[in-house]
Amino acid sequence: MTEVSSLTGRLLVATPALADPNFDRAVVLLLDHDEEGSLGVVLNRPTPVGVADILAPWAALAGEPGVVFQGGPVSLDSALGVAVVPGGGGEGVMVSGPGAEAAEGAADSDQASPGDEPLGWRRVHGAIGLVDLEAPPELLAAVLGSLRIFAGYAGWGPGQLEDELVEGAWYVVESEPGDVSSPDPEQLWRAVLRRQRNELAMVATYPDDPSLN
Repeated sequence: MTEVSSLTGRLLVATPALADPNFDRAVVLLLDHDEEGSLGVVLNRPTPVGVADILAPWAALAGEPGVVFQGGPVSLDSALGVAVVPGGGGEGVMVSGPGAEAAEGAADSDQASPGDEPLGWRRVHGAIGLVDLEAPPELLAAVLGSLRIFAGYAGWGPGQLEDELVEGAWYVVESEPGDVSSPDPEQLWRAVLRRQRNELAMVATYPDDPSLN
């Protein structure tokens, strides 16, 4: 049996069969995945709200489009910062803000020694880490490769995600640092599938409305 924690840092890509409108064509970056449950953020749900409107000090560091993304249906009043630090070994993610305590565990399972990490950033997986949004942005300005701000997150209870995987709701694929800051998030679902070197690449051509095919 695969270790439950092994999916931290990977992507969940919604299959065409997934019926939940919250996750239609969603690409979810898993920030934490163990026997106690799973937590992640949807990477391809931009909102009309600018980062400058709610977190002005961080707006200059946020990648294009410079808007807040809806990370999922849970705790929409919480802010999470996900950032890539180049040279961090692959990918990095960080979480902070009101109500983000549930995400703090995401940085615990895969972090290196504190001396290897810039202040205000905590490794989740490779070069992806969680940003302390209460820290001064200038602490990270020189090292961040990209930053994205999320409102809310996606959460699963113990065993819930595993059940959805068995039901065929998600494809599990490797993440890349660029996924966090894709400048064209509406195309991320197709782009992630298209780069797979197996039958999943064909799924990228699946029509938005199968009845029109």
